Amino acid sequence: MTTFRNYSQYSLAANNRPRKDVYCLPSEDQQVLEVIGYKKKLDHVDDAIQANAEFLALIVANPEIFGHEVEADAEGTDKGVTQGGNEGEAECEPATHAVTSHSHTYSHSHFHSHTNSSHEHGEQGREEREACYQPMKDALVKHFLDVPLEQRGSLRVLLPGSGLGRLAYDVASMGFACQGNEFSHYMLLSSFLILNRTDSINKPCSSPSQSPMFFPAIHHPGSDFSLVAGDFEEIYGVDTDPNKPQAGEWNAILTCFFIDTAKNIVNYLRVIHRILAPGSVWVNLGPLLWHWENNNTNNTSVELDLEEVKALARSIGFEISVCLRSLYISQFEIKCNPLWNERTIDTTYTSNSEGMLGYIYHAAFWTATKI
Repeated sequence: MTTFRNYSQYSLAANNRPRKDVYCLPSEDQQVLEVIGYKKKLDHVDDAIQANAEFLALIVANPEIFGHEVEADAEGTDKGVTQGGNEGEAECEPATHAVTSHSHTYSHSHFHSHTNSSHEHGEQGREEREACYQPMKDALVKHFLDVPLEQRGSLRVLLPGSGLGRLAYDVASMGFACQGNEFSHYMLLSSFLILNRTDSINKPCSSPSQSPMFFPAIHHPGSDFSLVAGDFEEIYGVDTDPNKPQAGEWNAILTCFFIDTAKNIVNYLRVIHRILAPGSVWVNLGPLLWHWENNNTNNTSVELDLEEVKALARSIGFEISVCLRSLYISQFEIKCNPLWNERTIDTTYTSNSEGMLGYIYHAAFWTATKI
């Protein structure tokens, strides 16, 4: 909560650094930057930060998702920082540009959730969603092609690491009973606003790159759709609630940029296998950038390469890269293509299309059935 509330304070302070640096330059250089509009750009960034802050205020206005009241931490929030700066107010002060650990933690947390907002629910993220989500949705439909559309509601689909819930929302919109699972409080707060408190389509705000973004481009699916907060292994690894058993209860699991968040990938795959019903499908897409690699918190980190992950999946009881099954439509047999089940998909992820730096992930895609 405090992270989001302190956004404008830290961001305006960060944007004020280059403004101060300008006034450390010779007056002739300052005039050149004035002519090309550099100072106006900094003022525009301030305006965008304020717009972002208004959006984040909406996010933290609904803390009831945590199941108890969360009092506002007013101390140190948005104090001592004013928007913009005039020439007479700015002073040239020799200073380093080192960022404190607190502000670094803050910036990373906010940036990740805000860029995911654009990626998952904005028009700007449509191309990325098509590259990542569409193959997974196609695989899900292909596996259940013999199930009539009106009966999809009886099929339970789980999406661990669901982020802001867009893929889970899409799956529910297709008629499946879908449940997302997310651990991050930043994601949970943001998704609660977007999925439950947004009253118009394409509502505008600004993005971390300070260019406008519009979201959500969605309507409520009106089907069996839920998000569960908590650790994947703790919630689904053990049947702690006899009224809500997990073992063998899921017809499909979709993992998108998720399995490399594991500390112990063996247990991740074991849980996935355990909660799937026999013959059910696991659809995966993502890289193997093991999140706990070289951690300084003494957490376990088992880091396998791609072939080792697939070998592990087979040893646990999955069948990968074979025909899911023969399908019959109007008495014509559709032959499965093994390459369709397993391939590499090149995609960006929460990238800034207007930036000069980007990363391409060679994401591994496969469908697997529980034997």
